[in-house]
Amino acid sequence: MLVNLHSDTQTKPVEAMRAAMASAEVGDEQRREDPTVTMLCERVAALLGKPAAVFLPSGTMCNAIGVRLHIRPGGDALHLHPSSHPMMAEGGGPAALSGAVLAPVDGQGGMFTPEALEAALFQPGNRYHPRSRLVAVEQTTNLAGGRVWPHDQLRGVLDVAARHGLRTHLDGARLMNAVVASGVPAQEWARGFDTAWVDFSKGLGAPLGAVLAGSEELIEEAWRYKQMTGGAMRQAGIVAAGALWALDHHVDRLAEDHANARALADGLAGLPGVTLDPATVETNIVVFRLPDAGRFCARLEAEHGVRMGALGPDLVRAVTHLDVDTTGVHRAVDAAAKVLAG
Repeated sequence: MLVNLHSDTQTKPVEAMRAAMASAEVGDEQRREDPTVTMLCERVAALLGKPAAVFLPSGTMCNAIGVRLHIRPGGDALHLHPSSHPMMAEGGGPAALSGAVLAPVDGQGGMFTPEALEAALFQPGNRYHPRSRLVAVEQTTNLAGGRVWPHDQLRGVLDVAARHGLRTHLDGARLMNAVVASGVPAQEWARGFDTAWVDFSKGLGAPLGAVLAGSEELIEEAWRYKQMTGGAMRQAGIVAAGALWALDHHVDRLAEDHANARALADGLAGLPGVTLDPATVETNIVVFRLPDAGRFCARLEAEHGVRMGALGPDLVRAVTHLDVDTTGVHRAVDAAAKVLAG
């Protein structure tokens, strides 16, 4: 059996979730007549401390619409980390769909400091510069290894944004992992952000879907972009039911994924050629370096049935989730040891 550590998007809905989906009450979601979708949106809005929310097919669409809500035509800049999802994994969507100038702000572990953001902002009123408009934060960081932003550092970033009159957007693809790892409630993490969202297709184990939250005015406008980009649905309560089931049953268990990721990191760190500090593994993502990452991953899967993802010539990512148990983690470490020994 394959040990699939490629991503937590590989999770499959458990039988109880499938049963909840099969029995969901549904209606026309485009007309806002699907009671299960409405229930999910109300619940996520309360979870994030926002007045309103909208159900979308994917987290990428949450980012696409979130950016479009804040960026104005004519050279507005989006400040974000260079390893963040809108920068690396959305096909240039912020530029193509919103006309955003992508202005990276560097920092360790996928996070930047308030001072770095301050230094990166464009000079107001300078007609030669783009206009700084939006700051986006990824919680947890993805390609940087599932790191949780320190609370004080994040508040500092929001303070800089507020002082300069900037809009703020929270990419919460793995926000509940941050909640479980830190003990800080989702509402506190989302406080101060104009828009924020939660994904259900990753560690929470639903087959698809994400919910974007914000003010009533912003979410009403988000509905327009949802319609425009083909995200409006019909009897979507079937998938919304999976997300609701995940909120009830799959949040606390994320701690198991975090423990498995730390065990994986501990095992990998001791192997020859691997560069990895297990202390940096805070949630369910393990990123490590070794020579010829592509060949390593290909042999790992072909010879031992363990799948990881090569992020670059010498960089590998492995992500734990509900479909990989402790036995699977041990198999992955043993397989990695055999590949590297060969």
